[in-house]
Amino acid sequence: MHLIHVGGIALNQTPLDWNGNRDRIIAALDVARQRGLSVVCLPELCISGYGCEDAFLSPGVQKLAWQVLEEIEPHTRGMIVAVGLPVRFESGLYDAAALVVDGRVVGLACKQHLAGEGIHYEPRWFRPWQSGRRAVLAIGGRSVPIGDLRFDCGGVRIGFEICEDAWVANRPGAHLAARGVDIILNPSASHFAFAKDEVRRRFVLEGSRAFGTAYVYANLLGNEAGRSIYDGGTLIAAAGRMAAVGRRFAFGDALCTSAVVDLDATRLAQSRLAIEPLVLDEDERVFVAFAPPTVAPQGESPAESGRDLWEQGEHVKEEEFCRAVALGLFDYLRKSRSRGFVVSASGGADSSAVACLVALAVRFAVCEMSLGDVSRRLGLPASNGLDVRQLIRRVLVCVYQATANSGPVTRQAARGLAEALGAEFHEFDVEAIVRRYIEIVSTAVGRPLDWEHDDVALQNIQARVRAPGVWMLANIRGALLVSTSNRSEAAVGYATMDGDTSGGIAPIAGIDKAYLRRWLLWLERSGPEGIGPIPALAAVNVQAPTAELRPGSAGQTDEGDPMPYDLLDCIERFAIRDKQTPLEVWQRLQCDFPQHPPRQLGVWTERFFTLWSRNQWKRERYAPSFHLDDENLDPKTWCRFPILSGNFARELAELRDVVGLG
Repeated sequence: MHLIHVGGIALNQTPLDWNGNRDRIIAALDVARQRGLSVVCLPELCISGYGCEDAFLSPGVQKLAWQVLEEIEPHTRGMIVAVGLPVRFESGLYDAAALVVDGRVVGLACKQHLAGEGIHYEPRWFRPWQSGRRAVLAIGGRSVPIGDLRFDCGGVRIGFEICEDAWVANRPGAHLAARGVDIILNPSASHFAFAKDEVRRRFVLEGSRAFGTAYVYANLLGNEAGRSIYDGGTLIAAAGRMAAVGRRFAFGDALCTSAVVDLDATRLAQSRLAIEPLVLDEDERVFVAFAPPTVAPQGESPAESGRDLWEQGEHVKEEEFCRAVALGLFDYLRKSRSRGFVVSASGGADSSAVACLVALAVRFAVCEMSLGDVSRRLGLPASNGLDVRQLIRRVLVCVYQATANSGPVTRQAARGLAEALGAEFHEFDVEAIVRRYIEIVSTAVGRPLDWEHDDVALQNIQARVRAPGVWMLANIRGALLVSTSNRSEAAVGYATMDGDTSGGIAPIAGIDKAYLRRWLLWLERSGPEGIGPIPALAAVNVQAPTAELRPGSAGQTDEGDPMPYDLLDCIERFAIRDKQTPLEVWQRLQCDFPQHPPRQLGVWTERFFTLWSRNQWKRERYAPSFHLDDENLDPKTWCRFPILSGNFARELAELRDVVGLG
């Protein structure tokens, strides 16, 4: 038996936070040393941060990244450590993993496949390294091997797949296996999306089996740069068997997951595979005069799993949504150095969901850390005897803003939920401000405004009047105003710019209204593992969603204005995610919604495409939102569409002709 103790460490880093990133790496390596790890994999670009955007191109950033690597080097004594950073070589910039062995950088492996789809823009900054290419980099007064390398550390052979390298058909791991590699390290920055963790598990497990190696995958953790959330979730497999699985959505700075792997067993598995050996050049292998310490046999041990109970439950998506957005909000708060969140609480589903997510962020953090530690991480003043509800009160302020069209049901729902969560609660009566604006504009246009002729304007002024007061409260507290708009509203522009879209962060702009309502029911009755339900949501869930901007006699509901939410979300998926024409969408709707007449489905389809194309300018102005799946509408990271377009005129004419809309 040839037993080696290997590990991966999920890190919560921040772009361009040189000292902070360095210190978190060093602290993580201290933990790895205490646990007796010999080989350690850290996440992709963890020195600079993954989300540096165009700052990657700055020569100063590239220089500082190498300086920080040199500061980390002494802390790798007695270990083999992979650490990610951007490296400039000749005329290009590369996404590299430095292998640091016993206090010295011995080489740089470069990423061969860049992520350039969806929210990824790696080809904007980096070049893909050509398979088989090797060179020498002169930097910092020394010469360092760079390229498609494998490392021989005292007979233990190590190679790399860097994040996207493992997601493509022609994975570098196949060539590494043909070159006799024992351990593949995968430093990653793989953003969270619903159900994505299962895909990662498959490629790690299958990679270890198909290549006959040990495989160590280490991901980023937390809200690194604003929009993307990283769930951590380190994975270690050996020869087709999962050896260790790390927790996801941790609120600390780092999480170390380790396993003991038997290299003799993986070599035996590799020898049984039908892998054609490669004719190797001597310069493709970097020899290092350091052998990682072996571990004494301790008998067969089960796979280590740091996963929580909720991972095996029936509501994984609901749990993921809670934990991903809560972690995203927690990190956004502390990294922006803000002192809390302010929510304009309407008593409806959207604002209630946002308030619950903020409260859950505090509660999840307190489950992992002491109240004092959570307060310190959030930059809040310490207070002896503080309980979790008092901490939530420091972080969350809810404000109900009434006009003449507001009713007692929403008022009580907003107050009751705020009290149940422990939030600070205020009521503002803004009706006098609304009336004054109407008077001013009526005088200007020379006629009184009325609902028959000025419906949209009279609705919008109520929503807009609510923004200045909560912005002022947020400014006074040094807090962030949270936008409460959801993805369904964004799709058709059913939101008031500078009204309910006001805010510095839009945590639910990536989730559809139909799912949000189902999630709120689950939160009312069950709630996340370890936290439990929020029964006060019953007063919210019992209502039909309404903006309460028309007089009560109008019977206004959200679904009555554009269309039913489940149908709207279905049209959005067909039209935007699947890129189908109006006619194709209508044809699919007839199969999925047979309860509605074909003509009515045609009306709703035309309405969606018309509103979608008219309202791109609104989506361009939304506050930053969190990426949760491939149905995101954020034009800055996922779904680009022209602000000015032909409005689907020809396509809709075809639809009207077939449906008979005239």
